[in-house]
Amino acid sequence: MSSPLFSPLHLRSGAVLRNRIAKAAMEEGMAGAGQLPDDRLLSLYRRWGAGGAGLLITGNVMVHAEALTGPGGVVLDESTPLEPFAEWARAGRAGGAAMWMQINHPGRQIQAGMPGVVWGPSDVRVDLGRHSKRFGRPTAMTPEQIEATVRRFAVTARRAAQAGFDGVQIHAAHGYLLSQFLSPLVNRRTDRWGGPLENRARLLLDVVRAVRAVVPPQFAVAVKLNSADFQRGGFEVEDARRVIALLEPLGVDLVELSGGSYESPAMSGRPADARTRAREAYFLDLAKDLAATSPLPLMLTGGITRRDSAEQVLADGVDLIGVGTALAVTPDLPARWRQGREADGQLPPVTWPDKTLAAAAGMALVRHQLRRMARGAKPRVTTRPACALASEQLRARRQLRRYRSWLPKATSHH
Repeated sequence: MSSPLFSPLHLRSGAVLRNRIAKAAMEEGMAGAGQLPDDRLLSLYRRWGAGGAGLLITGNVMVHAEALTGPGGVVLDESTPLEPFAEWARAGRAGGAAMWMQINHPGRQIQAGMPGVVWGPSDVRVDLGRHSKRFGRPTAMTPEQIEATVRRFAVTARRAAQAGFDGVQIHAAHGYLLSQFLSPLVNRRTDRWGGPLENRARLLLDVVRAVRAVVPPQFAVAVKLNSADFQRGGFEVEDARRVIALLEPLGVDLVELSGGSYESPAMSGRPADARTRAREAYFLDLAKDLAATSPLPLMLTGGITRRDSAEQVLADGVDLIGVGTALAVTPDLPARWRQGREADGQLPPVTWPDKTLAAAAGMALVRHQLRRMARGAKPRVTTRPACALASEQLRARRQLRRYRSWLPKATSHH
């Protein structure tokens, strides 16, 4: 019996994904010189592209050279050379998968010590208790900065299409800028971008309209949205339902549901639960609820590692399965599922009592596997989280020196 996982998905723009399995975005932090993709990203995506997924979504590409989630971030703006991106698109598409670029602005989630700007809807800083000083202090954006940001997203999307990508995913989840505007906890504005949800969603909706206006009709435009941000008084599942309804008339092809932010890192897994399925797809209850009313196809990402969990998610009304961490360990997992096989192993969760450090170590472990795969080595699930975190911090210091020397040259073009 053929599995629904391997049936094609037809999107409104006319794009067709060959199956229902997507490699979800994971931040690689692997930019080469000039904040450009280099051979490491090409080899990593060639590997994933050969692994059987229908869709590959890149880790977030920054729309603003002065606002990066970290010093290893890839930047695509008006003055970026396009050929490295064309090579990246070709590498991902070589095995028959569609290749989408995730485009993002971090807003206030910028590490302290980074040059450039730290912007937010309001001057509310990231609250991580004793780790709060790890992030810069944000300034509230002016209307001009908001409008310039809309244009930046459109420029990055237009250039992604020119480079041969099949679509973009606009990142409005995980506490980054567009998600900050949506959150009543972070957005305390009293102008047309603040207050009721329609105003808080204005920046996202304007970005979607601007992107759709500059890309070809058959180019996919997707949005990544929190199903909830898991903070009291924050963005809730009913808000997500209303935002999906607002996106529907704007030519959006797909909404990926995730959840959480640095302040509440639900995206890196809920505490372990005796019920495997709850652990496997930890936003499933919210997604099932949203799928019942969603006018747009939904993709669900979060902890899916087994084929039976993936099939259950589809049975619950979701259209596309996003797989992240599992593909950092088993890059050919979709092909294995097709053959009735499963992953060899998975990264053990980091259960340190300090939740902020545990989340950082978990992400460092994933990126450690990505770097191994990028240089042609096999992933290794036995890596110790403390070692991965220490080596990541050393690498970040080197990357920061390089970014600091590059940024003044990059911004002098404008």
